Amino acid sequence: MNDCKNIKKLKKPLTSSMEDYLEAIYELNQEKSFVRVKDIAKKLDVKMPTVTSMLKNLRDREFVKYEKYEFVELTKEGEKIGRDMRRRHDILFNFLTNILNIDYTIADDEACKMEHTLSPETLQRIIDFMEFIDVCPRAGKEWLSHFEEFRKSGNTPGKCREKAGSEISCKKIQENISKLNTSSSK
Repeated sequence: MNDCKNIKKLKKPLTSSMEDYLEAIYELNQEKSFVRVKDIAKKLDVKMPTVTSMLKNLRDREFVKYEKYEFVELTKEGEKIGRDMRRRHDILFNFLTNILNIDYTIADDEACKMEHTLSPETLQRIIDFMEFIDVCPRAGKEWLSHFEEFRKSGNTPGKCREKAGSEISCKKIQENISKLNTSSSK
C-alpha cells in the first residue's frame, strides 16, 4: 500500500513554485559548497518556514535530501530539473534581451514566468530562431535594428522595401540564375 502512495506522489506534475525552488537550490549549489534553508529563503525572498514546508514536499517526492537543521542537497532528479529550469531561463532571457531588446529587469521576470509553461518543442523553435538570426545573412544584428525601427514607427511597407532593396534584387538575380540553369539542362 505504501508503494502505491509513492507512485501517486511521483506522478503529480511539479508546480512552477516547486521548479523555482529546484532552480534556486541548483544555482546556490553552483555558488556554495552547501545550501541552507536561510540561503534559499533569501534568494527567493520568502520566509524560512515557507522554505521548510516546500523542502519537506520536495523531499517526499525525492527531489531533495533534507532533514531539519541540516544542509539541503538535490537528488540526481532534482538536479536535472534545476539545471533544466536554469537553462530554459537563460535561453528565454537571451531571446527577450538580445532579440526583442527588452529591459533586463523585465526580461528576467518574464523569462521566469515563461520557463514553466513553454513546451520543449516551442523552446527549441526559439533556439532555432536565434541561431537563424546569427547565421542567416538576411538576418543578424542589422535585421534586428530594422525590426526595432519597424516596431517603433509602425507598419510602413515603404520603409521595409527600402531596407530590403538590395536583398530583393539579390533574390531576383538568384531566381533568374535558377531559371537559366533549368532551361540549360533541358
